[in-house]
Amino acid sequence: MNGTVKGTMKDGRKRSPVATIAMPLLALLWTIPTIGLLVTSFRDREAAASTGWWTALWEGGWTWDNYAQVLTDSSVTGSLINSVVVAVPATVLPIMFAAFAAYAFTFITFPGKDVLFIIIVALMVVPIQVSFQPMLDLLGPRGLGINGQFLAVWMLHTGFGMPLAVFILRNYMTTLPGSVVESAKIDGASHFQTFWRLVAPMSSPAIAAFATLQFLWVWNDLLIAKLFLGGGENKTIIVNLQQMLGTQGQGAEILTAGAFISMVIPMIVFFSLQRFLVRGMTAGSVKG
Repeated sequence: MNGTVKGTMKDGRKRSPVATIAMPLLALLWTIPTIGLLVTSFRDREAAASTGWWTALWEGGWTWDNYAQVLTDSSVTGSLINSVVVAVPATVLPIMFAAFAAYAFTFITFPGKDVLFIIIVALMVVPIQVSFQPMLDLLGPRGLGINGQFLAVWMLHTGFGMPLAVFILRNYMTTLPGSVVESAKIDGASHFQTFWRLVAPMSSPAIAAFATLQFLWVWNDLLIAKLFLGGGENKTIIVNLQQMLGTQGQGAEILTAGAFISMVIPMIVFFSLQRFLVRGMTAGSVKG
């Protein structure tokens, strides 16, 4: 005996037979649309329009032309670079500001701290769509005049991502041992030194978890990129894909191929940081 029993997990809990069956089924159901999209991306327009993707094995219609058209389109390369230029700062900035705020909410005592934290977290329930018109006025020609520039979307994604970032990081920091911070204070360390050398490294799982979510949200964003960057030279890959589809449905086969090309970078980010995702999101939900 190695301390475990068949059908029992290492921590002593029994495996649920319902969960054992349900999880593979849910994973399969979640994957089917992606498989259909992948198959369609390798079919020509006529085959994709006349038969379902599940008939591709016997109906044929396979081609590499869709990917060849996308990869030879210079606008795709440019929009991919634009998406990186948008996503990286829009991920780093809210994490940076939220980490400092979360440290203050956790380890610094000041008047109205709890009320301010509740107000910030309450902003998560406000739909971002209600702020678009005021933001268009503020960032447009009558305001700051930066609409259409990368700075505009950096500011918007930072502001919209801050409430959740503060909530996640503050909850995680409450689980850190307070004695470490107190020891640093006794040794004469400043708040910045304590944050940078102790709290930030110990909070890396939560930081990586939010970074994963924020990067994916920004990369897949269409509405903010469409409104505040437009379809010009600064357009992102998602806006570019949306423009590939004509009003009569033409270009659908190119759209599927472009969609898979656009998935490469977010998949690299997700699989690189996925081990931190659940750990960072669940930390602080249960104490004891």
